[in-house]
Amino acid sequence: MKKLIDSVVGELNNILLGKEHQVRLALCGLLARGHLLIEDIPGMGKTTLSHAIAQALGLSYQRIQFTNDLLPADVLGFSMYDKEAGTLVFHPGPVFAQLVLADEINRASPRTQSALLEAMEERQVSIEGETRPLPKPFFVIATQNPVEQGGTYPLPESQLDRFLMRLHLGYPDPRAERELLEGEDRRALTDRMTPHLTEPDLKTLQDGVERVSTSPALLDYIQRLLEQSRRTPGLMYGLSPRAGLGLLRAAKAWALMEGRHHVLPDDIQAVFPAVAGHRLEQGEAGKGPERVRELLSSVSVLD
Repeated sequence: MKKLIDSVVGELNNILLGKEHQVRLALCGLLARGHLLIEDIPGMGKTTLSHAIAQALGLSYQRIQFTNDLLPADVLGFSMYDKEAGTLVFHPGPVFAQLVLADEINRASPRTQSALLEAMEERQVSIEGETRPLPKPFFVIATQNPVEQGGTYPLPESQLDRFLMRLHLGYPDPRAERELLEGEDRRALTDRMTPHLTEPDLKTLQDGVERVSTSPALLDYIQRLLEQSRRTPGLMYGLSPRAGLGLLRAAKAWALMEGRHHVLPDDIQAVFPAVAGHRLEQGEAGKGPERVRELLSSVSVLD
């Protein structure tokens, strides 16, 4: 399966140039059955990455452009009276797709942002008294503009915590940017992509994550990271138990992507910045990476 994963990564690297680590983290979040938040300025390839992942994995794809007048029904769907049927007929919203891009999620009102909460956590939505399951797999990629840009509503902690990982793509290096300037349009390349994984293959990989083993010493390391975050000065609260479970799942997925069936401390350290950074900012933009570095440096692998 490692060769299959590497082939997907290679295909995505042809689309999003010079961002292999971010591409691997995005796939790691999908294999761990989490959701992904990408925060960056416009034009950095956030939408391109999400569309390319859907194409490479053969997933149904819907893009929702979040604006300040977007309503929850625009995301979830609504019922309309059908004269011929003589009854209300439900029209599913764009959230009923395997990969949903919530584009510029922090431009919508908090009420609309919260419409995704149940979907992301429970893989289902409750509309008009009826619970409707979402497709499998179900993966939300949300993009967010920096909070200092105009017209944004900061995501509340309850919404941020639903995202297993947060990534920053950043500017490409000069070599990758030159190749981008000289090459073909990324949208045309993405549209021509063919699936590298079948849906059963993806399910096998996601199920395989659960079978990756962890030693008691490794769980001790995770617990020390969690405990140290709760004692860090300047933080109102540390990493939650849900964050700890997410860190473990992400580390298992990273190990599987590396071709191993057991987790190493290196796997924890590889995914920790993406899993913990957005949970440690707590209203102080830009503080997450610094606090992540402090935690990793202050907690020893061996007790």
